[in-house]
Amino acid sequence: MWRGAISFSLVHIPVALHPASRAQAIDLDLLDKRDFSPVGFRRYNKKTGKEVEWKDVVKGYQHRKGDYVVLTDEDFRRANVQATQTIDIQQFVDAKEVPPYFFDTPYFIVPEPKAGKVYRLLHDVLEKSERLAIATLVIRTRQWFAALMPVGDMIVLNTLRYANELLPAIDVRESTSARPSPRELQMAQKLVDDMTEPWKPERFHDTYIEDLKRRIEAKVKAGETKALTAPEGKSRKRASDGKVVDLMSLLEESLSTRKGGSPRAKKKSTTTRRKSTARKSGGSARTHRRRRAA
Repeated sequence: MWRGAISFSLVHIPVALHPASRAQAIDLDLLDKRDFSPVGFRRYNKKTGKEVEWKDVVKGYQHRKGDYVVLTDEDFRRANVQATQTIDIQQFVDAKEVPPYFFDTPYFIVPEPKAGKVYRLLHDVLEKSERLAIATLVIRTRQWFAALMPVGDMIVLNTLRYANELLPAIDVRESTSARPSPRELQMAQKLVDDMTEPWKPERFHDTYIEDLKRRIEAKVKAGETKALTAPEGKSRKRASDGKVVDLMSLLEESLSTRKGGSPRAKKKSTTTRRKSTARKSGGSARTHRRRRAA
């Protein structure tokens, strides 16, 4: 679904993204409650063609073609009263055991009045034990299983994907069989250490939407609001061009760039120092030989 690269400093790792999840839910249609005809996206009755107001829209499950079972909020509740009202903790697991691709949507859990002490008890025991509470609950029309975790002073519920919603992992063993050398690992570790900062998510925002707005403004200014922009004649070079990269030189250049100054200038300076040292060393050796000969 996407190809590009993971990038940190001057190092690029060409990658491709593959879907890792699939949705699993009952397909419900919106109906006009006056005659139970399907309601389109623009909320119009597909039978009469007339617009349908939200107050007249209900949900229905098509059990036979053209025949619907109408469902209200009370039907969803009665399907399992306990499940629709309870975050039911099933077990506790080590926080590190749950792979990140299981996590779906986060929710804040806020205690009701007078429930603060018990809420804090659960929060503190999860925090001290470094565990997650795995629970089940029903949200709207489906049952989820979820992880409860302490974050700051709150408990956050993060819905989880079911195992059968995850697609099989991509086997990367063959493409990653080449191992980096100890020296490459050391240099990469230095680069990672140099780029490590405190977590500040507010630093990041969607810059692409700003670029797109500028593109729109440019088309308006140029009077091209109805112009269909044709693709460029030459396709841009892709991140994964198949070339063999000198990883050590990229790592060294990345570190030099982050420390300041031109990598080439630094290399030239190092070479000059070596030549100067060699000249001095050579001169000292010749003087020493002349003295011994005398």
